[in-house]
Amino acid sequence: MRNHSAVSEFMLIGLSAEPWTQALLFVLFFVIYLLTMMGNLMMLLVIRVDSHLHIPMYFFLGQLSFLDLCHSSITVLKLLENLLSEKKTISLEGCMAQVFFVFATGGAESCLLAAMAYDRYVAISSPLLYGQVMNRRLCMGLVWGSWSLAFLDALINILVALDLDFCEAQNIHHYSCELPSLYPLSCSDVTASFTTLLCSSFLHFFGNFLVIFCSYVCILSTILKISSTTGRSKAFSTCSSHLTAVTFFYGSGFLRYLMPNSGSTQELIFSLQYSVVTPMLNPLIYGLKNKEVKAGLRRLLRKYF
Repeated sequence: MRNHSAVSEFMLIGLSAEPWTQALLFVLFFVIYLLTMMGNLMMLLVIRVDSHLHIPMYFFLGQLSFLDLCHSSITVLKLLENLLSEKKTISLEGCMAQVFFVFATGGAESCLLAAMAYDRYVAISSPLLYGQVMNRRLCMGLVWGSWSLAFLDALINILVALDLDFCEAQNIHHYSCELPSLYPLSCSDVTASFTTLLCSSFLHFFGNFLVIFCSYVCILSTILKISSTTGRSKAFSTCSSHLTAVTFFYGSGFLRYLMPNSGSTQELIFSLQYSVVTPMLNPLIYGLKNKEVKAGLRRLLRKYF
């Protein structure tokens, strides 16, 4: 890469340069990161230990918690390092690696949320056949498929992005490396990379969103056919946590990537919501709204404490 680019490192200047503000931000993001680690590790432990949660729904939830651990670590650890550092630099190779892994984990989470929507559709529309349809082989296939598609998507984008040249501009008006933030700094034609990013995002994220949308249309149709109010309420409650997680993920993600790349405060807020806050909220969403998870946590605490 250095044979094509005069720039060997970038400056991440998305957040405030004031020392006292940086100290406050460090404390804030450090607490958020600790809560993210604790919440998702606790979710993984409860699902692993409690035999009552050894069903497809919680298998996918465990995978979601693992993804949130990965996604948060990729972005927040470098953010915390830069808040303590005076230079706030990241190497060209490190920047491209961060782009790859952010893309891969975000893409895998998008696929996983689509798989979870299909799981909820099968559970509500065919409860008697749920165990047969959502067998272990299918669940493992959906998870491996999610990771494979996401890594392939990320690999295609990063291979095209490696042809970009960076000559003079070094300042990234963001707290992490993302492809849209790199385009204004390139002194070469970004058309190929931008087109690849646009097409892959449309096929990957909008494709998964379409699966989620169609699943919930079918779920809603099934729920409306249920005669009892109690049955409808129970069916809705099984989907509420997933719907909340989808809203946070896609809502903040769309707002971040559909906005012009200007480095504005609003853009940074949406990006922080997408990559920092959402991984912390997912365990709370599923833990507070799901009776089985809360019961499993109580059983775990009684067993060991």
